[in-house]
Amino acid sequence: MRKISYGICITLLALCCNALYAKDVQKVKVKKGVSVVYYCKNITPENILRLYEAMNVNLEGKVGVKVHFGEDGNINYLNPELIKPLVQKMNATLVETNVLYVGKRRFTDSHIALAKSHGFTFAPIDILDAEGESEYPTEGLKHYTKVKTGSHFANYDAYIVYSHFKGHGSAGFGAAIKNISMGFASPGGKMAMHASAVPATRNANTCVQCNRCVEQCPANAITITDNGPVIDSAKCLGCAKCIAECALRIFTPKQTKLASEVFLERLVEYAKGFVSQKPMVYITVMQNISKTCDCSAKAPAPFMCDLGAVSSTDLVAIEKACYDLAMAKYGKDPFLDVNGVSGMHQIDYAAQLGMGNKKYVLVDIETGKIIKLNQIFK
Repeated sequence: MRKISYGICITLLALCCNALYAKDVQKVKVKKGVSVVYYCKNITPENILRLYEAMNVNLEGKVGVKVHFGEDGNINYLNPELIKPLVQKMNATLVETNVLYVGKRRFTDSHIALAKSHGFTFAPIDILDAEGESEYPTEGLKHYTKVKTGSHFANYDAYIVYSHFKGHGSAGFGAAIKNISMGFASPGGKMAMHASAVPATRNANTCVQCNRCVEQCPANAITITDNGPVIDSAKCLGCAKCIAECALRIFTPKQTKLASEVFLERLVEYAKGFVSQKPMVYITVMQNISKTCDCSAKAPAPFMCDLGAVSSTDLVAIEKACYDLAMAKYGKDPFLDVNGVSGMHQIDYAAQLGMGNKKYVLVDIETGKIIKLNQIFK
């Protein structure tokens, strides 16, 4: 009985401490146009949960946690154990979408199998485009009038966007904005951001006329000729299904050379299309920071030390905080240095579109007090 009573006392004490801690954090008040970003230096499962609790949000209904399961061969993706306590507390589902290129993460069954082999075994997994895609209209954007995601996107009442802050060859860096835009986009949406809406063909004369692409094309846009498959661009929906269906890999995203600012704006506009549909909060982990993203099968070793983790209800503020922390540690723009692209334009453009504030205060979850960047890396 003593052991049971002792255990109960410890549990109650922990709950009381957490309640007091949450109360302390909530005392932070900021001016209009300034957002709060919560910070922890030590990256642990317990602190990831505390980062969520610090936001003091009440996500009701069915909650999806947007994650990245890591490419086959990649070792830099975030350890799934970090998110486990939060996912289990929320009784949430781990969600992702299939990728554009052919590989294990292109097909739902092999994508889920890879996720489980990487340790994501503690919660249900939902590949949002497993049963097709849905479109949502956008208004007043420069590049898109609609965004494409998986049909399961609508099944969730709210999302926790759990992101890995790291480099990206085209975006400079990728974090919450990219995790939302590319992460929620169906393969057709990914192609619309990376290249064009209509796939290209290569080595078309190798076609064996199996007709699989024709049968699987939802728009009846493909015709097999003596010279191989031909896509009717007027009919093509840009779903990219033919890329996955062709065993000979005749179909490929059309390579369109984009100015770096255009690609960053595409990412932001796609993200805006999704955050406009569902309530979302953000947790970003600055760990294993290599120059390339978690989609790289042979990602290089990290080029800077771990910086900690952050959370916020403001998408722009959390991106800016991560960028500023990297700048403070590295002494200059690290992604401009290693990738030739800053990535800062995605933050500026998101603020321009009214997606959040670039001004923020950083609050240490250990003390509940505002801290300065120069205090972190003494």
